[in-house]
Amino acid sequence: MRTLAVLPIKNFSEAKQRLETLLTPGPRRALAEAMFSDVLTALRRAGSVEDILVVTSDHVAQQIAGGHGALVLEDEEPGQSAAALLGVQYALEHEYERALLVPGDCPMLAPRDVDALIAHPHEVPSALIVPDRHGTGTNALLLTPPDSLPPSFGPDSCARHVADAEVAGTTHEVVSIPSLELDIDTPDDLEVLRGLLESAHGGAAHTRGMLSQMLRSRN
Repeated sequence: MRTLAVLPIKNFSEAKQRLETLLTPGPRRALAEAMFSDVLTALRRAGSVEDILVVTSDHVAQQIAGGHGALVLEDEEPGQSAAALLGVQYALEHEYERALLVPGDCPMLAPRDVDALIAHPHEVPSALIVPDRHGTGTNALLLTPPDSLPPSFGPDSCARHVADAEVAGTTHEVVSIPSLELDIDTPDDLEVLRGLLESAHGGAAHTRGMLSQMLRSRN
């Protein structure tokens, strides 16, 4: 099946505001750009993803996406769910049979985990729901076909996606994907990320380099 990966990306200048107690606007933007680059790299290396679509109004994000060979769709809609829905509509119009909706702030994403998720047994129609590390948010949706479940991201979205799938009669499963569990929104998330990077060999090269640069600038 043809699979389109969809990344809804908000304006980098507005990203990661919950990290303002640790980082000023410039470093926050740089971190968001680095994490986005790492997600793009992982998706590009996943053999099961045919194309990548970035939905954003941010011109820097569009340039980064183009540099990774991704498609770009201009987004003027507020909110991640609305942007994700634009990606779903694009997938349908261009006859992709599956859509993988992922955020741009999961820098530990591993290509093998992307391939494992897409290879996970699922029916048609179906929705595979990947929770965050707290089990409450949603860090990815694999939708077969792309319109099998309307995206509804945000607080408590994992339970909401499950409930919506049950109401719609769509086969669904909550699937744990280790490298997709950690999205970076809070100082605690950033601390967990630092610990993972210290213990891991390779991966998240852009984010790793950015955090190392930030640490050097403080010393």
